[in-house]
Amino acid sequence: MDYQILRTTVAEGIATVTITRPQALNALNTRFFEEMDALLAELAARDEVKVLIVTGEGKAFAAGADIAEMVTKTQREGREFSRAGQKTFRSLELFAKPVIAAVNGFALGGGCELALACDIRVASAKAKFGQPEVNLGVIPGYAATQRLPRLIGLGNALYLLLSAEMIGAEEALRMGLVQKVVEPEQLLAACQELAKLIASKGPAAVRLVKKVARQGVLMDFEAGCALESEAFGSLFENEAAEGMRAFLEKRPPKWAA
Repeated sequence: MDYQILRTTVAEGIATVTITRPQALNALNTRFFEEMDALLAELAARDEVKVLIVTGEGKAFAAGADIAEMVTKTQREGREFSRAGQKTFRSLELFAKPVIAAVNGFALGGGCELALACDIRVASAKAKFGQPEVNLGVIPGYAATQRLPRLIGLGNALYLLLSAEMIGAEEALRMGLVQKVVEPEQLLAACQELAKLIASKGPAAVRLVKKVARQGVLMDFEAGCALESEAFGSLFENEAAEGMRAFLEKRPPKWAA
């Protein structure tokens, strides 16, 4: 695909994807969703990619859905635009390898929803988060009403969704919306360090941790535990054998791809 919005680099097993519409504060439009769908399919097929980092160019991670594209939509077109974004973000959520959001600036509306679909969120101290949709007389369309309550609790989620208040990185950290806050100039380095740490672990175990945790949170406890046991057992005679032998022999493990 001819990528016009997304710029991707791959180094040391880490793919870094940058949204490059700084003139529009990286607002998310139909082209963005098409490119992200294609890119995720490409990266899924590349065994050398162990971790994905998503960030934005300029002052914004992504400042929301593109209002200029939305303003003339009919109800049917609005539903289709919502479903397109939900499909892309669900693909990101289900991407087999861990995804880190490097939130460099504004993560508002659809931009916050993009961050929510990632597995881990690391924020610049200057980052700002919010779901301002009710200011425009609409509601979130890319599953913030579903992901936010699951991530930060119903009370915190409704506070953000109903007030449309924009919060800073430290408040986002307090709520559990982000996992770490760093100085702006350290953001990408911190995310790359975290990505390298994850990439050094057993690749099959890393993929299964993500899969089991994401599926399990939507199950009842007993079903989730059963899912964990199946995944746990599947690693024996395979990756786990090498990992445990390496531990006993006091050497670094030699993981298969």
